[in-house]
Amino acid sequence: MEKRVFGKRRDVDEPAAPVVSWADAWEFVVGEVERPAAGRRKRAALGPRAFRVPQRRGEQCVNAPCAFFPQQPSSPGSPELCLYEDVDGRTLLCSVDEPVKAGGERHFSVRDGQGRAIGTIRRIAPLKHALTPVWRIDQPGHEEIVSSGEWAKGGPKEMFQRGAGKLVQGIFQGVADLGADGGDQASDASRVLQWTADGEPVLASDGRERFLVRASWLDRRLVFAYALVRDR
Repeated sequence: MEKRVFGKRRDVDEPAAPVVSWADAWEFVVGEVERPAAGRRKRAALGPRAFRVPQRRGEQCVNAPCAFFPQQPSSPGSPELCLYEDVDGRTLLCSVDEPVKAGGERHFSVRDGQGRAIGTIRRIAPLKHALTPVWRIDQPGHEEIVSSGEWAKGGPKEMFQRGAGKLVQGIFQGVADLGADGGDQASDASRVLQWTADGEPVLASDGRERFLVRASWLDRRLVFAYALVRDR
């Protein structure tokens, strides 16, 4: 017996995955899969689109939500790019301002639920040989966070191409093994972005839907904000 949840099917005797804290989580995946298809589970249990924290509870894999995308169209006066602490959209978690252009850059100011600025995401146009733009994250009180890039053949080799990529790929394989998005079970190391601040590893992302925080001081809302604006 089944019931519908936001247009998706869920077993009646299976409750929604509980909301967990976003502030001190180390791994995130973006998607709707709460309980992946595995073992006796023939079909993934889905929920609302959200940032989720992969967890393993005994033999069961659960992607617990921690920050929700808007489930309804934005109302007048609401920020276009935002996330909520609850699925009903009552409590705003963070939002992103419209970009400000500065030369070849776009600056996105990030705000908390009360409208206070908490940092800036900067998108810099691709350099020569680069296939993707360069990103910068400014978090007050800390060194600038710089992303690596994806380079065309013959271009510069970043840290992950000198061996670190295999390490991060292994880490993301662990996330994939939880069935984070119910899709491909392997991450391409050439797609992994390394983020550093003054040489310190801060963040790794697979360029799609998975993120691994590597510095405790990083405000996770800035990670969320990057995911919201990366295709803009």
